[in-house]
Amino acid sequence: MTIRRLPPETVNRIAAGEVVERPASAIKELVDNAIDAGATRIEVEAHGGGLTRILVADDGCGLTAEELPVAIERHATSKLAPDEDGLWDLLRIHTMGFRGEALPSIGSVARLSISSRARGQADAFSILVEGGSVGDVAPAAFPGPHGARIEVRDLFYATPARLKFMKSERAEALAITEEIKRQAMAHEAITFSLDIDGRRILRLPAEHPGPQGRLARLAAVLGRDFQDNAIEIDQTRDGVRLAGFAGLPTYNRGNAAHQYLFVNGRPVRDRLLQGALRAAYADFLARDRHPTAALYVTLDSTEVDINVHPAKAEVRFRDPALVRGLIVGALRHALAGAGHRASTTVAAQALDSIRAQQSPFPGYPPGPSPAGFSAWREGGWTPPTQRPLNMQSMDLPGLTEVSARVEGDFPLPLAGSGPGGGRAGFEETVAALTPPHPTLSPQGGEGYIDYPLGAARAQVHETYIVAQTRDGMVIVDQHAAHERLVYERMKREMADGGVARQTLLLPEVVDLDPAEAERVVARAEELASLGLVIESFGPGAVLVRETPALLGKTDAAALVRDIADDLAENGAALALKERLEEVCSTMACHGSVRAGRRLNGAEMNALLREMEATPHSGQCNHGRPTYVELKLADIEKLFGRR
Repeated sequence: MTIRRLPPETVNRIAAGEVVERPASAIKELVDNAIDAGATRIEVEAHGGGLTRILVADDGCGLTAEELPVAIERHATSKLAPDEDGLWDLLRIHTMGFRGEALPSIGSVARLSISSRARGQADAFSILVEGGSVGDVAPAAFPGPHGARIEVRDLFYATPARLKFMKSERAEALAITEEIKRQAMAHEAITFSLDIDGRRILRLPAEHPGPQGRLARLAAVLGRDFQDNAIEIDQTRDGVRLAGFAGLPTYNRGNAAHQYLFVNGRPVRDRLLQGALRAAYADFLARDRHPTAALYVTLDSTEVDINVHPAKAEVRFRDPALVRGLIVGALRHALAGAGHRASTTVAAQALDSIRAQQSPFPGYPPGPSPAGFSAWREGGWTPPTQRPLNMQSMDLPGLTEVSARVEGDFPLPLAGSGPGGGRAGFEETVAALTPPHPTLSPQGGEGYIDYPLGAARAQVHETYIVAQTRDGMVIVDQHAAHERLVYERMKREMADGGVARQTLLLPEVVDLDPAEAERVVARAEELASLGLVIESFGPGAVLVRETPALLGKTDAAALVRDIADDLAENGAALALKERLEEVCSTMACHGSVRAGRRLNGAEMNALLREMEATPHSGQCNHGRPTYVELKLADIEKLFGRR
């Protein structure tokens, strides 16, 4: 077999297949170059999904006439320089780009035009590359004092086969928009704009560097709801800093598309980080719901390898366990600090649901107007005795039913006995809430109104607690709320006393791949703390001696295999933790006060006070809200008073 040297044009086109996968990846490379050039303003235009035309303009340092032809040479870059010993260190990289492949790769498969004026220079110059053929440097017009304008036309015209793999123009345009959003979230101090097919898509002015500016940028990209329902993260461990914002558990999504991860200012997709995010929220969300988050990891460049893939979208950490532990710990700490807080979207969704429904009462007008009840009657309301016969027997739903039971004079709580939920659990809760809590007044606990969840006023349908706050009202699902309280109590007890274990009469041998067995045995100590005692049983086998008592009779082999899969994918034994949490959740559900249980005023207020003092009580064990808060202004809007 004859070995041949490939011509440079073919080499560049092969490289382009790795670096420039689609129009969005070409734009990413060009934006990276603009950021490295010190740009404070980056403008992007795209036509035909980026396949017809791409323009990226910036106000960076620009390129001189001598630098232009070098910039489009393969593996020519301004980002790397040899040290004093003449060595090129690929671990100390502080720029977005460094491989010197983007411009020659794009130029080999498209028509590439670069116009630039270097900072401090009077003249501007341009160069043209068509399908790998390089033109001469020539004088050019340039609108700004310095910077660069890079135009790409007919992307992949030189490789027609690649065009067949492109998606629709709309799909490519969406990918471009998503790429610019990620870049904008990573660099809040830079102004970004994006136009697609002449339409304005994004206008993001520069924000002040720091947490508040970053949150403002995130709100501009992800929506105002994210800003209202985000909790700040800022933790440092062994030289690794994690900052950013994460959404409350009740502010969740149906997929993981709204999870953004950045390492040293670089947008990345990393299974380790995504697995850590999932682990941090595993206790608060159902498996089919996903949190929203924008997390920024900052660490020494020697502790992370960004040269894993030509597109630089993946990274490899020197100490992945440290980074993962930091993410999980910081997120859980922040979520615990949020206390009983639930997302504002809960109330908004409830109000939208009410507004979306048309009046279900034929023959009745929508309701009183701001002018008052008299105007409502004059607007066409007909007394029952004057209605047609087929309407005389119809009454508004609820008026003929037993009214909600309102507690006026709340009795003082009586101490009960017995742990857990149910009646005993409530009596235990009530007994624990002694002064300095406010004394209940004959008017129904006025002293409680200034508390976040207010004073209980009524129990509706023996399922929902209605409480009055200083500026609105709160509706609590009593079963969901108490289920969360019991669950948190069980977790504390499990953490204090450890997980009870049951010894297998006959230890079970589980056959695994040798690498899987090694990973599982390496976590033996962690698994023992969760009640699963294992040991190595030769190459490719694990011996199970004890299992968590909470799981009862369980398939030890299936459990160990699930743990091995989790360790391979996420670096953590999520399967066992999730099973334990699922059992605790089930036990909490059965041990909690049920819907349909009548509660007196003291019990209702005791539940509210414990919710305020318990972390994560704003959502049940499945991520659903435990209460809805309506401000007075929201209620007034419902009745047309605003």
